[in-house]
Amino acid sequence: MSDNRAKTEQPLPTAEQVASYLRRHPAFFAEHDDLLPELIIPHERGHSISLVERQVKLLRERNIEMRNRLNQLMDVARDNDRLFEKSRRLILDLLEADSQEQIIAQVEDSLRNDFQVPFASLILFSETERFSNAHCVTHQAAREAIGHLLDSGKTLSGILRPEELAFLFGDGGKDVASCALSPIQHQGLHGVLALGSRDPGHYKQASGTLFLGFIADALGRLLLHPPQLRDEAPANDA
Repeated sequence: MSDNRAKTEQPLPTAEQVASYLRRHPAFFAEHDDLLPELIIPHERGHSISLVERQVKLLRERNIEMRNRLNQLMDVARDNDRLFEKSRRLILDLLEADSQEQIIAQVEDSLRNDFQVPFASLILFSETERFSNAHCVTHQAAREAIGHLLDSGKTLSGILRPEELAFLFGDGGKDVASCALSPIQHQGLHGVLALGSRDPGHYKQASGTLFLGFIADALGRLLLHPPQLRDEAPANDA
């Protein structure tokens, strides 16, 4: 008789099966609260706590995590607001520039003083130096030094090799730990606008490049078509 009973007994479910069942029936203990007094859940300090207390603890931890994430997003939003306002001021100043030389000087001054970038470099690619106050190199020299960084035509950021930093920042390249650069490509005008930081994590891969790309695009167009002095505009006949 006992042998027959043993054959008909069902094997106990595994812990994974129990956990899976409870996930599918989250209200199980609300409908069977008579089981709660029999359950013991270990606490970090070795005491026993109820399921409700455990749930509250988990929800509190998740709430703290979500608040930390929200604070991080708010910090990013505030940084973007500041970058947008600085970019706006720079573009407006460039629109009021009288010459290509003034445009170049305004960009370099804004990046160093308003944006507070410790290392900033504007390099134009030209066979003949058309800009008296710009660092110009030949297309061949640029291709040999950083050609692979320009192939995509997109703004990049991260850690570069020493020889690439030396090309972009000269002697200051040895102090640059991370860099962001944006190609300048517009109607035959080519160049690169690069920013550097001593912090290896400041310019992370594929981050913080939106405003740099925007400035580089505007710069390429304004250098080819600089604003004219207002008094040079033809006067209307009375």
